[in-house]
Amino acid sequence: VRKEGSREVKRLLDYYNLDMIISVGYRIKSHIATRFRIWATERLKEYIVKGFTLDDERLKNPDIPFDYFEELTRRIQDIRTSERRFYQKITDIYATSIDYDPTLNISINFFKTVQNKMHWAITGKTAAEIIYTRANANKPDMGLTNYRGVKVRKQDIIVAKNYLSEDELMALNNLVEQYLIFAQGQAMRRVPMYMKDWIKKLDAFLSINDREILENAGKISHEMAKQIADDEYEKFNKLRISDTQISLSDFDKAVKQIETKSKSKNH
Repeated sequence: VRKEGSREVKRLLDYYNLDMIISVGYRIKSHIATRFRIWATERLKEYIVKGFTLDDERLKNPDIPFDYFEELTRRIQDIRTSERRFYQKITDIYATSIDYDPTLNISINFFKTVQNKMHWAITGKTAAEIIYTRANANKPDMGLTNYRGVKVRKQDIIVAKNYLSEDELMALNNLVEQYLIFAQGQAMRRVPMYMKDWIKKLDAFLSINDREILENAGKISHEMAKQIADDEYEKFNKLRISDTQISLSDFDKAVKQIETKSKSKNH
């Protein structure tokens, strides 16, 4: 049943597999197929150059129930609040301070302070404490819940965000997104701010959101967390290599059994 104008009409509809449509579109020769290839090439080119391609009109006017806007916003939020993007944005905002000097320790440590206050607000731990308490060679993926690529690499283990649960990650992304909007609003209004003022603004922001405020540097240093993570990774990697060798050994045994059976049949 579907609506056609003001009427509800019941009729049989043909559905086609999307993979088949794409495959046929690239193979046949016709005016419609040519237009399809031009459109597809434009989308592919945009994806290669920009890293994304969007159907703006479809997102503005969703075809319910096929509405993926919420998924898109979650993915954009996760990208926007990634450690590198967050650092770049915070640095840009912080650089608007009247007394900003990139060579001062307060400037160098500002991002760490903001990051730690955010992590503390969500987990009750600083970034270093999260790594120190959650890196575990005996856990699947060493305790990491998300990472780049198909397997855990050494550069993944020193990012606190990689150890967060799904709920913690969503809460952190929401909080960071809100803070970025708030801080950008301050910068756009050209409100005169000193470096120390930004920390006060952050604490006020967290307080409004009923979050715990970190008042110190935490009990675990970055160096201690890194050492623990490195040690656990060495153990984890040895276990991973050992498991791979066992799997290969079992595979070799199975192959030999098949070969032996094959030879027996031939004789």
